[in-house]
Amino acid sequence: MAMMQRALAGAVVCTVGLAQAPMVQAQGTDQTTFYNENGLKLRWHLQGGFYLATEGNVFWDLANATGQGDGFETDKTWQEVFIKPGISFDYTLNNGATLYGKLSAVSSYTRGTDPFDEGDNGETTLEEAYLALRGTTETLSYDISLGAREFRLGTGMLISNGATSGFERGALKFGPRKAWERSATVKLSANGITGTAFYLDPNELPSTDGKNELAGFDLRYDGEAGQYLGATYVNVLNSETPYPQAAQGGSGAPVITPGAREGTQTLALYGGTGNLDNWSFTSDLALQRNDEIDLEAWAGRGQASYTFADMPWTPRVTLGYQTFSGDDPDTSTLERFDPLYYEGSPTAWATGTKSASTFINSNVNAWSLAVQMRPSQRDTITARYTHIRANE
Repeated sequence: MAMMQRALAGAVVCTVGLAQAPMVQAQGTDQTTFYNENGLKLRWHLQGGFYLATEGNVFWDLANATGQGDGFETDKTWQEVFIKPGISFDYTLNNGATLYGKLSAVSSYTRGTDPFDEGDNGETTLEEAYLALRGTTETLSYDISLGAREFRLGTGMLISNGATSGFERGALKFGPRKAWERSATVKLSANGITGTAFYLDPNELPSTDGKNELAGFDLRYDGEAGQYLGATYVNVLNSETPYPQAAQGGSGAPVITPGAREGTQTLALYGGTGNLDNWSFTSDLALQRNDEIDLEAWAGRGQASYTFADMPWTPRVTLGYQTFSGDDPDTSTLERFDPLYYEGSPTAWATGTKSASTFINSNVNAWSLAVQMRPSQRDTITARYTHIRANE
């Protein structure tokens, strides 16, 4: 079943990110540092944005096509705004280690009605609030962190977006919230190999809080030429999140099992070649099991990119294919893949725009083509095409 968004969707976006500006630091001055004495450095951070969007034929008019529209308006115009201020510190200890941390908040609002029929609402929430310690010994480096902060593993296939935006919080498209509500991580590195153990509690919407808690580890090798190879294991320690399962034979409503995510275990492998004469290749593979509910699912992706380094604006073409298993109605086993907390931006794991919000990287396969050009060091223009089909 091919899904295509036929109508034009347009947006005007203005964003501001004033913290850690690369060009400012390259000139030898950091305008975000307001105190730097006696081993203590204090910095301010500020991000913000305004988003104006208008979309037609939202969700391909599926609600009315299935007779369940109930007056759902398929043409939407809305605005989003957010601001994210923060402050961070670094303090050098006598033994050379660095104690560091950050405190930030997000205030967001949506005016009008977005594609999920939500709007004229918003919220101010705590974003990051953590303390951490990093340093080196004779044989390795370490980084230990505790608190609310951003945390991402691998290519973002499973662990990346630790918070939920939109709905009662506003700013659905911007998605300014990324930090996990609670996290504990220990990272050890030596000779290009990094091992990370983690515990995570996502910052979920109060209206749909699934009480999720995750733990696991990641082992990764990074080569000097940009190549990498890694493996991630994730275990869902606690969850009230339900899983849907297709009705036997495919006839009838799906069966919803409350709390089915608890006990789900996922093993993912990922790797990339770095630059090989302007070529680069990446691949991901994940296997998922939960014996309590007879879950057996899988997912994978492959991408190939080529950069025309000698052409103006250095165009880069990327072709990719990604697939996520869906539930087979002719078996008693649940085959629907759970992507957990994946990075849903177009540059990462989104399968289209509305498609990414509809299918949630389960029971889909997608071909994608992206053409990227860089008119300057600071500007990027990208055109994307995605063809999406259902696996089951």
